[in-house]
Amino acid sequence: MNILNNIFSKVFPNAQATVDNAVDAVKDKVENITASVKNTVSSGSEKVQDKVEQSASATNVNVSSILDNLAKKHPETLNWKTSIVDLLKLLGIDSSLDARKNLAKELNYPGNTDDTAAMNTWLIKEVMKKIAEKGGNVTHLFS
Repeated sequence: MNILNNIFSKVFPNAQATVDNAVDAVKDKVENITASVKNTVSSGSEKVQDKVEQSASATNVNVSSILDNLAKKHPETLNWKTSIVDLLKLLGIDSSLDARKNLAKELNYPGNTDDTAAMNTWLIKEVMKKIAEKGGNVTHLFS
């Protein structure tokens, strides 16, 4: 699993479970249909999965509230709103330099990954943008 999807699975656990359950249900239905109908239903199952993913991503999830609640339970004081390292720590994801360089590569970071301060600043902003694209309400973090 790539790092960004790992972040999404921690921030949107219910949406991912909904998608997984819907996909499993569609697969079960397809397996029970005769071979002659499978091709027709297969394209339908892809459409169903797309619809489920769209509805899951369209959900307006209050990411701040989710992460604030996690932060209250965390043994360290973390500044997850402005620090990619702290966000990754909060989510229980590897925050090492190598992991952040991999995340930067995954997100097509245009700069030099040896300039870690610039990379980290770009990463936190980019991850929050990606969370917003998935339906996470993080607009207040950009004001």
